Amino acid sequence: MASYEGYCVKCREKRQFEGEEVEFPNGRRAAQGICPTCGTKMNRILGKKT
Repeated sequence: MASYEGYCVKCREKRQFEGEEVEFPNGRRAAQGICPTCGTKMNRILGKKT
């Protein structure tokens, strides 16, 4: 697992989270993980693969 920074909608703050990289059906990559403070699922959209 890698560390990413994303926005937690529930906490309304940017937080560091441990997550894994996934690919959406439309081809976009994203990091998904759990907020360490409140436990809400977090997403961060990543750049396209080259």
